[in-house]
Formats: sequence, structure tokens, C-alpha cells
Amino acid sequence: MHINDFKSVVDRYEIIFFDAFGVIKNYHGLVPGIEQTFEYLDKTGKEYYIVTNDASRSPQQLAESYHKRGLMAITQDRVISSGMLAKEYLDLKVHDGIVAYLGTPNSAHYIESSDLHTLPVGEVDEHNIDSVNALVFLDDEGFDWFRDLNKAVNLLRKRNIPAIVANTDMAYPVNMHDVSVAVGGLADMIENIVGKRFIRFGKPDSQMFMFAYDTIRERRTIEKKDIVMVGDTLHTDILGGNKFGLDTVLVLSGNTQKSDAETRINSTGIVPTYVCETAVINLD
Repeated sequence: MHINDFKSVVDRYEIIFFDAFGVIKNYHGLVPGIEQTFEYLDKTGKEYYIVTNDASRSPQQLAESYHKRGLMAITQDRVISSGMLAKEYLDLKVHDGIVAYLGTPNSAHYIESSDLHTLPVGEVDEHNIDSVNALVFLDDEGFDWFRDLNKAVNLLRKRNIPAIVANTDMAYPVNMHDVSVAVGGLADMIENIVGKRFIRFGKPDSQMFMFAYDTIRERRTIEKKDIVMVGDTLHTDILGGNKFGLDTVLVLSGNTQKSDAETRINSTGIVPTYVCETAVINLD
């Protein structure tokens, strides 16, 4: 397996799509030295975006989370979240009634900004259930797992409504050795229980990349060959980028480690265009 120099890779493209966790940050904070990468991209006039399945907070809040860590280059207009696609769907398809959600109040930003009446699943009862016209899975926090997951199951059994999954991630690392179940994993479990197909937004779905692509093309001419997707996970970042026709970079600083990267690539058949140790560009 050939390891490429990240700087030599990004020099070939006009626009860089970055995944967030495992590429720019991890459970310790920012990936050491990543600030130099954005300094270089700004210096060389490269355009960049964070394309993330994180629907736990608004783009502004996600940008602020980087600012608090000292990375000022990422502004809210550079954050493209799967929650934005969920909002777009609701704007087009759900025009009245209540949208129930699983997640934190911060994650509810996406559906509240659609001018719909929103309600945590925990507050759905016999008095308002007939007015619930959609259920959105936003985040794995902010609710009582036992009570509210059971409520979600029974809501979907009683009401023929769309269920929208705004974050398709199955799990996320909490330290070097352990992971936690993400809201995408919870949605898969409930989907199997109720026997209904849910609507999913996020990598590896091509809609995520189309949304980012269209956002850029609204103000400039660009082709897919001018964009590269940088991620740490084969089944989301790399598969999604490949499916959409983008070149891809697998970095070995997150979910995929150098010790088993080649084995994973061979066993899955998900082949990145490049493999790099990290997304850090050393300016020294």
C-alpha cells in the first residue's frame, strides 16, 4: 500500500471536502498540526468545506466548536451537515402538524428553522399523537433511551409518517479503544422493529455530496474532477465520495489505522484514490 504526501495530493485539486472526526479532530481535540493545513489552503487559494454527518448542532455551533479549540479557519458557511438535507426534505414534504424528534435541543435547530412545530419524542402523548406528521432522528443524546425509543417505536406503529435519519453513523469513538452507539444505529434498530423504510441523509449517500456540489455550483463553475474528499472511514467518506465520482483520500488518523488499512481495503473492495498518514500539512 502506497502512502502519499497529503500536500502533494491537495495541490492537484481546487476544492477539498473534509470529514470532521478522525480527520480534523478526535476525542483529544484537534489533530495536532491541522491548523497548518488550513493556513496552507488559505495561502494557496484552495476552497474547503467540512462535509459531516454530525447533525447534533447547527453549522454555526459546529464552527464555534472549532474556534474554541483555536481553529478559526472553519466558518459556518464552510460546514455542510446532513442536518441541512433533513431540513430541505421537511421544507418540501412536511407542511403542517408536529415534527417529533430524538436528539438535543441544539440538534433541533435544523427542524425548528423550517417553521414547523417541533416536539421531543418524550412529549408525544395521546393528546397530540394524531398531529405528528414526521419523526426525525437527530442525535443519540438529549432523551431517555428506554422510554423515548419505545415511544418512537409505538409512534411509528400507530402513525404512517416519514421517519428521517439525519445522521447515518452507526457508532463513534469515545477513546482509543471504545465506541458509543450513534443515532444511525438506533434508527436501524427501530427500522427493523417497525418494518418500515426510513429516509436517510448523510454519507455514504450521494445526496450528501450532491447537496455540497450544488451549493458550490450556485456561485461558481466546478467539475467533480476538481474536488477531492478526505475521510478516515471507508464505508462512509470513501464509499460516498467514490459513488459520487470524486477522487478520495483515506487518512490513517481516525477509524482506519495503518496496521489494518490494506486488509480493510482489500476485504471491502472500497478503494480510495490516495492513502495518507494524516491531513496535516507541515509548513516547517
